[in-house]
Amino acid sequence: MCKIKHALVMAAGRGMRMMPLTDLVPKAMAPFSGTTLIADGIQKIRKHISNVHITVGYKGAMLAKHVIEHDVLTLFNTEGKGNAWWVYNTLMKYVDEPVYVLTCDNVVDLQFDEIAEDYFKKNAPACMVVPVKPVEGLDGDYIFKENKLVSLITRDKTSDIYCSGIQVLNPAKVNRLTQKTESFNDLWNNLIKKKQLYCSDVLPIKWCAVDSIDQLDVLNKSLFKK
Repeated sequence: MCKIKHALVMAAGRGMRMMPLTDLVPKAMAPFSGTTLIADGIQKIRKHISNVHITVGYKGAMLAKHVIEHDVLTLFNTEGKGNAWWVYNTLMKYVDEPVYVLTCDNVVDLQFDEIAEDYFKKNAPACMVVPVKPVEGLDGDYIFKENKLVSLITRDKTSDIYCSGIQVLNPAKVNRLTQKTESFNDLWNNLIKKKQLYCSDVLPIKWCAVDSIDQLDVLNKSLFKK
C-alpha cells in the first residue's frame, strides 16, 4: 500500500474567539489533555507520518519554540497571509507527493492508512477533502459531490457533509494546475473546474472543532471523566 510521508498543521491563526486566553498564548497552545492542542495533534500524527510541518503566525516565536520541542521537521512563517498562501510560497510547493493538511484547532482521530488508500484509489488527485457529518450549532462549508468529484463547496445551502479542515493535497500538482491564491476556497473552486477536487469516502473516527474557550472546557472535562 502507498504511504503518505508528510503532514502539515496550520497553526498561524489569531484565535479571536478564544480571547482572553489567546492574548497570552497562540490558539495552538491552548491547554488540552495534559498538554496543548497542537502537541496532542503532533503526537497522533507522528504515529503514522514521518515528516511533520507547521505554519506559524500569531505569537510565532512562542509557538515555534513549543513545536520544535516536539520534533517537527519544518516551520513556515505565514503571519498576515491567507490559509492557502503556504501552498504556493514556501518550499512545500516543490513537494510532488501527497501531504496531509490539518488544522491545530481540530481534535481528531483519523484512519490515516485508510484515507491514504482511498486517496490513491482515486488516482492521487491534486486534492481530496476529508468530510465530516454536520455538527449542530457549528457553521461549516458544505460539500456537494457527484460520485467521487466535488462539484460545490458553499455555506449558502446545506448537505449531509461538510469540510472538516482535513485534506490530502499534492502541492506541486496544485501549483501546476492553478494560479496563486491565498484562499483555500479559491484553490478548491479552481480545482473543481479542473475536476481535480475529490471527496474522501473515509470519515474521521472522531472530530471536534475547538472554536471557543467553552468548547475547550467541555472537551477537557469529557476527557477527565473518562
